[in-house]
Amino acid sequence: MKILVIGGVAAGTKAAAKWKRENRTDQVVLLTKSADISYAGCGLPYYVGGSIENREELIVNTPQKYRGLTGVEVLTLREATHVDPAAKVVTAQNLENGQEETYGYDKLIVATGASAVKLPLPGVDLNGVFPMRAPEDAITMRDYLEANGVKKAVVIGGGFIGLELAENLFDRGISVTVVEVASQILSGVLDGEMAGYVQRHLQQKGIRVLTGTKVTALVGDGKVEGVQTDAGLLPCGAVVVSAGIRPNTAFLEGTGIQMEKGAIVVDECLATSVADIYAAGDCALVKNRLTGKAQYSPMGSSANLEGRTLAQNLNGENKTYPGVLGTGVVKLPGLNVGRTGLTESAAKEAGYDVETVVAVTDDKAHYYPGAAFFITKLLADRNTHQLLGVQVLGPGAVDKMVDIAVVGLSMGLKLEDFENLDLAYAPPFSTAIHPFVQAVYVLENKLSGAMQSMTPAQYAAGAAKGYTVIDVNPQPTIRGAKFVDLSKVEGPIEGIGKDEKLLLVCAKGRRAYLLQNRLKHYGYTNTKVLEGSSFFNEIRVEKKPGAVTVPAEEITRVKALGCLHNKGTDNFNVRVITRNGKITAEESRAISEAATLYGSGEIT
Repeated sequence: MKILVIGGVAAGTKAAAKWKRENRTDQVVLLTKSADISYAGCGLPYYVGGSIENREELIVNTPQKYRGLTGVEVLTLREATHVDPAAKVVTAQNLENGQEETYGYDKLIVATGASAVKLPLPGVDLNGVFPMRAPEDAITMRDYLEANGVKKAVVIGGGFIGLELAENLFDRGISVTVVEVASQILSGVLDGEMAGYVQRHLQQKGIRVLTGTKVTALVGDGKVEGVQTDAGLLPCGAVVVSAGIRPNTAFLEGTGIQMEKGAIVVDECLATSVADIYAAGDCALVKNRLTGKAQYSPMGSSANLEGRTLAQNLNGENKTYPGVLGTGVVKLPGLNVGRTGLTESAAKEAGYDVETVVAVTDDKAHYYPGAAFFITKLLADRNTHQLLGVQVLGPGAVDKMVDIAVVGLSMGLKLEDFENLDLAYAPPFSTAIHPFVQAVYVLENKLSGAMQSMTPAQYAAGAAKGYTVIDVNPQPTIRGAKFVDLSKVEGPIEGIGKDEKLLLVCAKGRRAYLLQNRLKHYGYTNTKVLEGSSFFNEIRVEKKPGAVTVPAEEITRVKALGCLHNKGTDNFNVRVITRNGKITAEESRAISEAATLYGSGEIT
């Protein structure tokens, strides 16, 4: 039997190698447009940043090495241009000599991957503008950064690759701005409140993030010098366009193969709608493992799994591909982000009755050096308690939290199934009750009614209006809030009515929950724990008109910095002294950013 594979990165090389191991007598031929095969596409941002030092490290296998290891015949620099399913022939152009070649097959595997979307923008072809999809993109960009001494860069796109590139450019000492047209970064990956935390973190670290901002042009004379947006001009010396990818499937037009938005529709056996043609990897549209609906999930991990499963199935092992969960993880400056399963909006759209919780826990024993935190958002069905998804933020091993969830989601586990899992514990690695299990406990308490809470999303939307904020920290911490010492609450609290709306806030949420439990016992009927408390949320205490909570000495100190105090309030105005009434575009952006981060956002 003759097996023809088109595409030589992840799914194609995995399918070809596994097929040859399963049946050494079959002829397996792999065609690839590139001169390289099996390259580390996910490692490209780290080559740009210098974590991967040598370009040779980006190439997992050379054609010669791969051929020797597997027995697969590899033909590089062959671009497939047409498929004739009736004749079972593929036409390809030899990119070395320009000649047209034909290849017959008994079984055809399409694993042509995807290419970076080229935005239809003026100036997109200027020097210094880079996609990030193939090794040559990363190699060319790093050379350009070094040769031109680039100090400022703009990344267009706030997805995984865009943020990884932002981190690596930042690590090189380059000032970075990320521009995202959607209302949040990591759109479709994280829920809004989790993405908001990530954005605030990046900005605190020094990476500027502009969401809801459209790029209209790239400007420069011969080389890029700025990015024009609907919010103004961003001067820069380099631009990365990471605004999505498009499946490489144009050559399949006229074959009758069913496609949606360019992605090849396959069944659980990874078969297309045309006999003896199969597809895997970034060019294929698989299904979501939870909902069963079609999902485009271009990841190197799933591409390898799909390629291997396809080869096994076609060799009679009765294997099927169950689908994806959208699992992903990304490393950012001082914060890692992981997720799997459904987002809240996707779960609701799929028909689930969704309940969520945001829990902040230690990531290992709090007394162990280097201990940090996990911020975990769990999603479950309110009626069945089936786990639906997880999103995790933290400076440490968020992947272990995500991987636990992947197993649970794949097995259809309920929250109760996680309660007594015998997970690994030692102070350097975890807490005695695993952080994932702790988050499960919190969601179970919410579902059972043992805890009444307000989610960060609800809080940000204004749900706390009319609530009295109670500071449950060990010491008074939240300016303007009423402090309550948890250790001294042994009955009703003087000055607080039992039917008064109380929002209980501490550092991470645990002390607030303990106070709620105690207040219930003493007859308080209207308390809410703020999930994530002040660790996750930006706390703003609603003040009565004219109320002043800033100490007099603090007012004096801030006035001495040149700020104007609005008497009888906590408000200050910051003056900016200009040159003849003029400021530069860069100064204007700095003022706007300061107003957003530290003030009301208003500028006069």
